[in-house]
Amino acid sequence: MCPTPIGNLEDVTLRVLAALREADVVACEDTRRTRVLLERYGVQATLLSYHEHNERERAAELVERMSGGEVVALVSDAGMPLVSDPGYAVLQACIAAGLPVEVLPGPSSVIVALVVSGLPAEQWRFVGFLPRKRGDLERVLRGAEETLVAFESPARLAATLGVLAELDEARPVAVCRELTKLHEEIRRGDASEVAAHYAQNTPRGEIVLVVGAAASQTANREEALYALRTLVEAGTRPRPAAGVVAKLTGIPANELYRELTGS
Repeated sequence: MCPTPIGNLEDVTLRVLAALREADVVACEDTRRTRVLLERYGVQATLLSYHEHNERERAAELVERMSGGEVVALVSDAGMPLVSDPGYAVLQACIAAGLPVEVLPGPSSVIVALVVSGLPAEQWRFVGFLPRKRGDLERVLRGAEETLVAFESPARLAATLGVLAELDEARPVAVCRELTKLHEEIRRGDASEVAAHYAQNTPRGEIVLVVGAAASQTANREEALYALRTLVEAGTRPRPAAGVVAKLTGIPANELYRELTGS
């Protein structure tokens, strides 16, 4: 598994270049994009298309080739294979066949965006592309108890930020656009001001959206734990008490019980 640059071709690692040179075949999403990278560094390689529409068929073919002794390097168009990109099918097929899998470290737009956002990075969650339906989107945004990282399309960014601003206009957010590329842009602010900007300015390019934790969730959890402790101190057994508080707050009883007991 070979991660490739998310924009700037100079971000490719020496190990990835060595792996691409040594591979018998390089499986890639778009042979044209991969060829640009290979030509930049003078890498001669046999390319094979591997994308979401032929992934399962190609997985069987690649496993057969690897079982015969060939080395396969898998790349996506940008970043790490499998992370919102093809690769899961061949990975599972390799594991099932007992074939060794090596994952090389390298560029990731998710990590770059998380760090450059300026939002807390101790606890965070990546959700891939955000849901299109408003109800599903609201559930994801409301339920974020840690920094949330997601991909969003330029066409839907303004609407997504509008929903976020309606839920909590002061929610901190960062829109990271065209990371490592010539027109890289990082726009930070609260949900209302960032939403207002993109309502008037339709962006272009690839976007990673980073959203701060929902403050209400933190407050609700603290209040729920306080209520749970109060019930337990009054003589209620922990598990039944956690069940009661869970019904009132929507926070899972098992989570409340674990936080109360530390187990």
